[in-house]
Order: sequence, then structure tokens, then C-alpha cells
Amino acid sequence: MRGRKGWSLGLAGLLSPVTFWLGLFFLVPLLLILAYSFGTSGVYGGITLGFNPGNYLKVFDPLYLEIVVRTFIIAGINTLLCLLLGYPLAYFIAFKGRRWRNILILMVMVPFWTSFLIRAYAWVVILNGNGIANKTLQFLGLTSEPINLIYTPGAVTLGMMYAYLPFMILPLYAALEKFDGRLKEAAQDLGASKWHTFWRVTFPLSMPGVIAGSILVFIPSAGEFVIPNLLGGSRTVMMGNLVQQQFLQARDWAFGSALAMMLAALLLAAILFYVRRVGTDELEGA
Repeated sequence: MRGRKGWSLGLAGLLSPVTFWLGLFFLVPLLLILAYSFGTSGVYGGITLGFNPGNYLKVFDPLYLEIVVRTFIIAGINTLLCLLLGYPLAYFIAFKGRRWRNILILMVMVPFWTSFLIRAYAWVVILNGNGIANKTLQFLGLTSEPINLIYTPGAVTLGMMYAYLPFMILPLYAALEKFDGRLKEAAQDLGASKWHTFWRVTFPLSMPGVIAGSILVFIPSAGEFVIPNLLGGSRTVMMGNLVQQQFLQARDWAFGSALAMMLAALLLAAILFYVRRVGTDELEGA
């Protein structure tokens, strides 16, 4: 009994610094943003604390609601495209890569070695009127003059897909790498085709990776503001840009905080969904 009590006290002692730092740099700022979200912004900046739920109701104004809907649509499309591209790549690395597996994983991680901002600016160079994309289209005879590729929702989606594709590939690879190949052989021995084996055996067992990758892509996509600012301009404003504008330009800290809390609530809901859907299944499987 004493040993167990001592072990518990020792574990609490080890975790106390972590709890302190998480509380100081995560919980306290979150509580401040929550308090600001119910406050009232002054005409020339500043904020008066109180209880004003109108900041959250303001989101349903058609002007802002359009931005919220656009954000979820672009984030959802980006997540779907990353899944459609990332799953075959992760599948190939896990089952076909063999001795090249480590090199392929390294190639997936190479973009992380470059600044995110530099990678975003690279797409500005590629997609602008005199960029590589337009030059290539004209060289192939597909267009006779430069076309508008930048400052569109498609450019924003392309930039985010490039930026967040590794976040989809790595969880999918982790899930597929643990897959027992004997299950595929058993399904095929029972008469299932390769296509049915994939949809009935491989894909369901890789769902933890699909869900984890989708969360890792969707959440930052919904809060992204650098890529929409560079590749979308004023035509493709997303929630991240709206939060930035409310804090730095409009100086409406209360509404900006309400928007930030909505994004935080989305993150929490996604994590809870992952824990309930995947974590429970893994515990039952164990």
C-alpha cells in the first residue's frame, strides 16, 4: 500500500511541472480569450469585460456567415483531396516500398525542413500571370495568353493541399504499416477480389489513420490565414483571416475572440470525436 501511494506521489511530482506549464501557456490564454469573447469592444479599441453573447450571434450575419461556410467548404475539400492523394501514397509506401520505405518517408517529411511561409510564397511565384504554371500552359498550347490562376478558391485549396498533405500521409502510413497481411490473404482465399478485399478488410482497418489524418488536416485548414492571404487575397477570406482582421485592423477584440473560441470548440469536438470513435475501438481490440 505504501509503495503504491509513494508511486502515485512520485508520478504527481513528475506531472506537476507539465501541468503548471500547460495551465500557464494554454489554459490561462484560453480563459482570457473566453472572457474577451463576452466583452464589448470600444469604438477606438480596447475592451470592456461583461456578458455580451451578441458577439457569437454576430457570426450569423450573412456577411460573416458566408465566410464561415466558405471556410468549412474549403477545409472539407482540402481534407478530401489530401485523403484521395495521401491514401494511395501511404498504401504504396507501406506495402510496396520495401527497401525504399525509409527514403520515401524521408521525402514526405522533407517539406517540413523549409519555412511554411517560404513554401506559401513559392505558390505565388508559380501561379501568377508570368509564373511557371501559365508559361507551361502556353508552351503546351492549352492557352494563348496568361489566365487567372491566383487569388481564387482553387489556388487556396491547391496551396493548402500541398502544405498539409504530409499530415495525412504519415497517420495513414502508421495505420497501414501495422496491418496484418495475412488478413488480405485470408479474404482472397475465401473468394474476395482485390477490390472487395480493400473495401471490406484493408480500408476499415485503416480508419484510425483516416480519422487522425482528417483531423490533422481539417483543423489547421479551417484556421489557416497565411495561404488564403497570399493566394486568395480579398476574394477568398476565411475565418483565420477574419480573426486576424478583427484583432489587428478592426480592433474588435470581442468579436475576434468569439471567432477564435468557435475554432477552439471545433478543435475540441474533433478531438472528442476521435477519442470516442477510434480510442474506444482500440481499447476494445486490445
